[in-house]
Amino acid sequence: MVTGLAVSAALIVPWLVVHIAAVFFMPLSGVWLWLAPMIVAAQTVLSVGLFIVAHDGMHGSIAPFRPALNRGIARFCLLIYAGFSFEALAREHMRHHAKPGTADDPDYNFENPHSFVAWYYGFFRYYFGLKEFGILTAILAVYVFVIGAPVANLLLFWALPALLSSLQLFYFGTYQPHRPIDGVPFEDHHRARSVDLPPVLSLLTCFHFGYHLEHHHHPTEPWWRLPAVRRASLMAHNRKGHAT
Repeated sequence: MVTGLAVSAALIVPWLVVHIAAVFFMPLSGVWLWLAPMIVAAQTVLSVGLFIVAHDGMHGSIAPFRPALNRGIARFCLLIYAGFSFEALAREHMRHHAKPGTADDPDYNFENPHSFVAWYYGFFRYYFGLKEFGILTAILAVYVFVIGAPVANLLLFWALPALLSSLQLFYFGTYQPHRPIDGVPFEDHHRARSVDLPPVLSLLTCFHFGYHLEHHHHPTEPWWRLPAVRRASLMAHNRKGHAT
């Protein structure tokens, strides 16, 4: 539990520091303007990590023996990420694990499984509805009219990283693992495959969520354990291949 809390804090705290500094105190002029793309890139990666922490919370992996603490951290991550509801996302995510890659899977585009654009558009509309839009609008109103955050900074350093990170999460954590490939069947009923990237790239792209078949086989393993789980899975597969 201590490791899970420490790893989560290592993503949440930097996100908060960058968020506060960039949104409230960074002038969009001079040398700071040249640094803006790097800050957006860093906050995009941290936003991916923020969502992955919340995802671990859906599986009870942040603080396994403290469910209230686990849910509290996950709720906080989703709120500051984009005003999402933990309960709603957790419910739908469990449906995804129950019937992956089928018409009953809320994360799967059964009508356009080969179209990234159509799939992402449907995915975005499904999870970001009127309720989420209302919550986020209320938060933004507080930022602008109560606290006095500059609108340009909000759009650049919060809205843009959230949108870019959603594309990154969707591409590496949903589309690539679950899209059908002609002539390449899925290994089992999880209808998922892992994105074959070395650990460093796997970390930067999606905090190892691209090791997706391993995640479906071991959903309670936290994101930082997935490389070890994948190594063990590949070794077992190789041993099985040699044995036959």
